[in-house]
Amino acid sequence: MSRIGKKPIEIPAGVDIKLTGSTIKTKGPKGELSWDFPAGTQVSVEGSAILVGRMDDAKTTRALHGLTRSLISNMVEGVTKGYQRVLDIVGVGYRAQVQGSKIVLSLGYSHPVEFQLPDGITAAVDQKQVQLTLTGIDKQKVGQAAANLRALRSPDAYKGKGVRYSGERLKLKVGKTGKK
Repeated sequence: MSRIGKKPIEIPAGVDIKLTGSTIKTKGPKGELSWDFPAGTQVSVEGSAILVGRMDDAKTTRALHGLTRSLISNMVEGVTKGYQRVLDIVGVGYRAQVQGSKIVLSLGYSHPVEFQLPDGITAAVDQKQVQLTLTGIDKQKVGQAAANLRALRSPDAYKGKGVRYSGERLKLKVGKTGKK
């Protein structure tokens, strides 16, 4: 049995859980999320906890047991606390500006790069325009938007210029002359 799948998910105050067929809906102070859990897994609400089980011991069902529990736990945490991802923009002249639901980035290209934010994701830029914070209730959407932004100009291996996650450590290569 999956160790992660066996753990009950505590339902915080102010969160409503609705089960209809194979769909689970979570509603909290930050918003509402829904997800269709896979066949072969059982989700039940007992008291102030959500329990995830499986119907048989097939390999695919065992593989999806812990995943289902983790995704539901992320949904509950998302509608209560939300998720955020911080990106640092490193480089001379590199900056970001938020204009409504899009981000305009200057990343050393001959043109400004426009990035359209997905629904449910908001962005904020610090005063120096070099730190970008993405927030939302869906962990997957926040992470994917951050990954797409990083892919616009991933950090250079020699100088470290580009878009990186805050706290990401880069191992910079030594230049051609073998600087000391």
